[in-house]
Amino acid sequence: QVQLVESGGGLVQPGGSLRLSCAASGFTFSNYAMSWSRQAPGKERELVAAITSAGGSTNYADSVKGRFTISRDNAKNTVYLQMNSLKPEDTAVYYCKATNYYRGIDYWGKGTLVTVSS
Repeated sequence: QVQLVESGGGLVQPGGSLRLSCAASGFTFSNYAMSWSRQAPGKERELVAAITSAGGSTNYADSVKGRFTISRDNAKNTVYLQMNSLKPEDTAVYYCKATNYYRGIDYWGKGTLVTVSS
């Protein structure tokens, strides 16, 4: 059974930091690229950051470059999103996704809520 379980969300003040984790199971994690997307109330889901299967390459949305860092630990089947200098506009539900481009398969987690507010 495939599972992606996000954790680490919560309420944080502007300028603060959070670290999201996504624990994967039920598939060969090291064969999948991983990404984080977010969806704010009333807005479409947007890609925030992505990392290749071996972790050798990353990319970020312009809105988070220099503030967010995506990383992965294939030994722990976990992907992380370190979020620094958080802004109110970062408030959203953050989703983890696993993608196998060769097989055309996507798996999504259920999301974790991040609220940036004073």
